[in-house]
Amino acid sequence: MINTMPHFIFLIALILLFIAMILVLIRLYKGPTLYDRVLSTNSFGTHTVLFIGVLGFLSDRPDFLDIALLYALINFVATIAILKFFRYRAIGDVLIKRELKK
Repeated sequence: MINTMPHFIFLIALILLFIAMILVLIRLYKGPTLYDRVLSTNSFGTHTVLFIGVLGFLSDRPDFLDIALLYALINFVATIAILKFFRYRAIGDVLIKRELKK
């Protein structure tokens, strides 16, 4: 009984995370502005990291935490790259290109 109670709680957490991911996808689809969509994409990535971590706990696979950590880093870098692209319309060195045009 003691061992199954944490698994039951984490199973409920897994189901609630999945529902939250569906709600974030709806927000991604309906977002009125671009920044709302970027925010919901970042939130979906965070929920995915939590989902992978809880799934790793439930299946007794600690290597899932490494995968979740790697996915969190990729999510962070992708969010910064998307925001930089929509601000400057370029990913590379914008200041060098602007100075060359002058």
